[in-house]
Amino acid sequence: MSESTEAYEYLFKFLIIGSASTGKSCILHQFLENKFKEDITHTIGAEFGSKVINVNQKNVKLQIWDTAGQERFRSVTRSYYRGASGALLVYDIANRESYNAVANWLSDARSLASPNIVIILCGNKKDLDEQRQVTFDEANRFAEGNDLMFLETSAKTNENITESFLNCAQKILNKIESGSIDPYRMYSGIQFNRSQAANRYNPNANDSSANERLQKSTNNCASC
Repeated sequence: MSESTEAYEYLFKFLIIGSASTGKSCILHQFLENKFKEDITHTIGAEFGSKVINVNQKNVKLQIWDTAGQERFRSVTRSYYRGASGALLVYDIANRESYNAVANWLSDARSLASPNIVIILCGNKKDLDEQRQVTFDEANRFAEGNDLMFLETSAKTNENITESFLNCAQKILNKIESGSIDPYRMYSGIQFNRSQAANRYNPNANDSSANERLQKSTNNCASC
């Protein structure tokens, strides 16, 4: 997967989680490459990619881990959860079993990742509407009851793919700016680009408190 080298002010660690064959890798590929990949095989462990997006007039780099959905890799993929600030929780609208497993995936994310992790529930494969086994209203009720955002998506047609990542990043940034998420907290899954943040906090580079905050952020994210 591709690694973005574009300048950014914030970095957020993201996960894509959910059962096998729900289209997680296709979502990541569509988001990164703007293409649908037909011949994707099951992920073993995790795959990685990154992309810089603009949120609230700030460049935010998403560092995205696409985790395996097969049960035999569950213990391995859980190690990637630590320090994640955002996640796409994916099920297949044409596969009831994948939706039934959503609660377990959600429990893992909230217990193993950042305490303030922001999660969007994605009902993928919307292009298979004629084979639908999970209604929009049912999934929306689950999302509302569990403080999740919700969109139905299609990696094949690119419907709501960018919006899923953008909405999740937007909510994280809003929480940072409102003070409800502390980006300097250990394992927050959030990092500042040192040079970009220094300019933002202190254009004259004379504010020692800004430098202290930047150093704290760098140290914390070295292990996130």
